[in-house]
Amino acid sequence: MHAATELLLSRFLDGLKPAVPLVALWAHGSLALGDYRPGRSDLDLIAVLETPVTMDQWRRLKRLHRSLDPPLAERLHCSYLAREELAGLGAEHVTWAHERLFRRPVTAVTRRELHLGGLELYGPPPAALLPPVTDDELAAFVRSDLRDFWLAHTRARRYWLREIWVDLGMVTVARAAVTLRDGRLITKREALDVLPELDAPEVVVADVRARRYGEEPPRLSRFRRGTLTRTFIRSAIRKILT
Repeated sequence: MHAATELLLSRFLDGLKPAVPLVALWAHGSLALGDYRPGRSDLDLIAVLETPVTMDQWRRLKRLHRSLDPPLAERLHCSYLAREELAGLGAEHVTWAHERLFRRPVTAVTRRELHLGGLELYGPPPAALLPPVTDDELAAFVRSDLRDFWLAHTRARRYWLREIWVDLGMVTVARAAVTLRDGRLITKREALDVLPELDAPEVVVADVRARRYGEEPPRLSRFRRGTLTRTFIRSAIRKILT
């Protein structure tokens, strides 16, 4: 593991244990799947607690997250699930992301990732606590995410002028296509290799790859990149959901 990332996680865990009744802490996403890029990848974490977060613990968590050193800490995201909430696939959980606390579900994709290769940072492994996700539950979530979130957001041009929307949208569509076709999850690196099969614009794929892996990006205006991405994602999702 990257030394600065390992130090950040160690400091986070040291601060978390006295702040909440911690049962387990797991990593998923790029860090757990071997595709982690320091400074470019998010640090996606799940904390299991003995009881739900109280208002006092909410304040402690906010102070803890804000005390962590940037820039890596800015990419550290963590959802907090009480034992009694582990089976609730649609339940919303206290989550720190984008420098604030709010509530959101822990998705079927995240739960499947944890079962396949969650990284244990503290406590028992995911399989010992977290109910498994069925193939039907996984497919239903992927379809609804494509239809209700990503396809809906192709109606507005402004989102696609931002790098984060381009990067995440492109790899999400590729990963979703493979999951619905083969029932498996793939990394973001693998998703970039799948995109040409979906007739993704080559220049945008190269642009996303360059940002993620430190390569020389192609000459591409923000407007042109956004237009190509938005058009491709809208078309690809409609084909995938057909």
